Amino acid sequence: MELRHTRDLRARTPLVPPPRDPRPARLTLPAGLPAVLGYDAVGTSREHGERIMECLPRVGCVFAHDELWWWIVPADSHIGVTWPVGTLYAVGARVAEPSCARTRSRARPGGPRLIHAPAGDSPYTPPIPLYFLACRLVGSTPHWSLGSAN
Repeated sequence: MELRHTRDLRARTPLVPPPRDPRPARLTLPAGLPAVLGYDAVGTSREHGERIMECLPRVGCVFAHDELWWWIVPADSHIGVTWPVGTLYAVGARVAEPSCARTRSRARPGGPRLIHAPAGDSPYTPPIPLYFLACRLVGSTPHWSLGSAN
């Protein structure tokens, strides 16, 4: 019986990285802030964000990236309401870098950063006051439905 040596193909096979998650990155809440209701994010302009921050009696976690501010709200805060033009709603708080930021040299590297942490133990900004303020700032009439989510 003659032994035959075959080439070891493993040595020449390049390592393939695991597939990258195609979804945008999820905003990460600070440790110690349980999000028992799940969480989504509402995006506003920095200018509107500053005005909203001044008006709300309670503010949860707020993240900033370039000219967008992201407000953490309970999951499904978009059901039954029509968020006004000028706001973005990110289910699961998965936020993509805006296309305008990718083309400008001023865009900040590293993604969104936490700019406000709540004093209490809840990461949420109350969505209804946030909704009414967002509508007021863009001159939009609040609109919601009483129907179910189904």
